[in-house]
Amino acid sequence: MARDAAATKKRLLEAAMAEFSEFGIAGARVERIAENARSNKAQIYHYFQSKDGLFDAVFNELCLDHVRESPIDASDLPEYAGKLFDSYEAHPEIPRLLAWYRLERTGLSDPLEVVVASLRGKEAAIAAAQAAGGIPTRYMAAELLTLIVHLVDLWGARTAEFAVVTEPTTPDRRRAVVVDSVKALLAQQ
Repeated sequence: MARDAAATKKRLLEAAMAEFSEFGIAGARVERIAENARSNKAQIYHYFQSKDGLFDAVFNELCLDHVRESPIDASDLPEYAGKLFDSYEAHPEIPRLLAWYRLERTGLSDPLEVVVASLRGKEAAIAAAQAAGGIPTRYMAAELLTLIVHLVDLWGARTAEFAVVTEPTTPDRRRAVVVDSVKALLAQQ
């Protein structure tokens, strides 16, 4: 029975990730999630209590996976940014769910500790590299981390109109722009 429950929860989370990344929380429909998961609405409420609870579970899983898959290398921040970019390209649901989270959940729930701990660890790694002289100190570690993460998110945050203007840009070129921008941030003046 436990295996069936685990499999059902996994299917619900996968179907919910697709639904939420496309429609956000407000636009997502539990009926579609249940149908796509080959389950029913009662199971969603049994395991997750509400649609918001299901979104939070999806977002938490996404964050846990992303934290595991994107360790920082403070000695090579441009390539760290490139790897984050690659992750977003391979999993377009990541930037979409991040955008929905910012729009619909920020301030409504406590920050996810796994994400806060990961960010603090990355900030500490950058600060240590700065203290060792490997990274310029023009920006504080938290500022530099913020700039890097948002440069990576730059292409995913484009409006449809802006995407038309930048459409000829290939993923390889977009990655190069991100990596080169981080190199420019780190350039000594």
